[in-house]
Amino acid sequence: MNRVTEKPYPGLYVHIPFCKTRCPYCSFYSTTDLAQIDPFLHALSLEAASYRGLFPMFDTLYIGGGTPSVLNENQFETLFHLLRNCFPLTPHAEITVEVNPADLSVPMVSLLRSCGVNRLNIGVQSFHDDTLAFLGRRHRAGEAKEALSSAYGAGFRDLGLDLLYGVPGQTTAAWMKDLGEATKQPVNHLSCYELTIEGGTPLDGRFRKGEFNLPDEGLQLEFFLDTSQFLAAAGFIHYEVSNFAKGAAALARHNRKYWRHIPYLGLGPAAHSFDGKRRWHNHGSLDAYLADLNDGKKPVAEEERLTREQRRLEVLFLGFRTAEGIDVGAFDKRFETDLLAEKALILADLKQEGLITIENGFIRPTLRGMAIADQLALI
Repeated sequence: MNRVTEKPYPGLYVHIPFCKTRCPYCSFYSTTDLAQIDPFLHALSLEAASYRGLFPMFDTLYIGGGTPSVLNENQFETLFHLLRNCFPLTPHAEITVEVNPADLSVPMVSLLRSCGVNRLNIGVQSFHDDTLAFLGRRHRAGEAKEALSSAYGAGFRDLGLDLLYGVPGQTTAAWMKDLGEATKQPVNHLSCYELTIEGGTPLDGRFRKGEFNLPDEGLQLEFFLDTSQFLAAAGFIHYEVSNFAKGAAALARHNRKYWRHIPYLGLGPAAHSFDGKRRWHNHGSLDAYLADLNDGKKPVAEEERLTREQRRLEVLFLGFRTAEGIDVGAFDKRFETDLLAEKALILADLKQEGLITIENGFIRPTLRGMAIADQLALI
């Protein structure tokens, strides 16, 4: 692969494909075979070495999964050593690790701090034990609060947590209680996701059997609008469809790269990469991943060179998910077009319907526009 030198800095993502138990709603690739962690780390070191020099520098590192917090002390130290050995990070890089509240003991948070981690994303999902039981989570609400307290006590000031809404049987009142509890915690970032049924998951099987129903579109929209209103009153910026930050400094720098169409390198099974023009992804199987790397090959399952039209659609699709919206000048320069003139009629209609605003060189979705961001991208 040719060396990439474009700015801004790209992001580095590492997929740790291990979980103690599989959540019934999750479609991300993972395995519960924890005995494979050490062989995986060896293979990861080979993959990392194969990409050394592709990008000159990274300013974000995001370690996700799976459940990275299942790694022990030696394994975490091995992980960070191999990454730092291959990939230069800027002095003030954002280094995030996803953790399960059940794993976040005082020794664990101290270990992560010593490894240079400066941001944690904690998979709380709910502060209601009945909801956590339905979701198959292995922690309870009390453990989540203790985990957040431990992390803050260890010096973490960039703390994010994930929450799920639209869970069967969940009322908007119960969801508001979840949000209220979340805003009482020492966090500066919230990711609020609507529960979706992913094909092939255990939850999908239960849904197909008619064991439960999901909220209709009207209730889903109510959840979305109420969430934004509640968190705005609590001092959070709604900067992406599912993401809220307590001030500009708390924006998730790594994830913003995805939404701003900035290159990133992904390592590990099922990880995706993008260099500005090409996209590729690894095998979604640990066995295939290990086999390729131990055979001296990159574990790439598929690679695609994006057409101009594909890149253009992606910029629109991702941009309309954000409050920042589309920078018209940058878009026109990149794709040698005049977006406002080309789409004048449909943009006028969307503006009339209250779905977008056009001002100061940006096309921005309104809150209701953000709720249907995927449709706006098809202009």
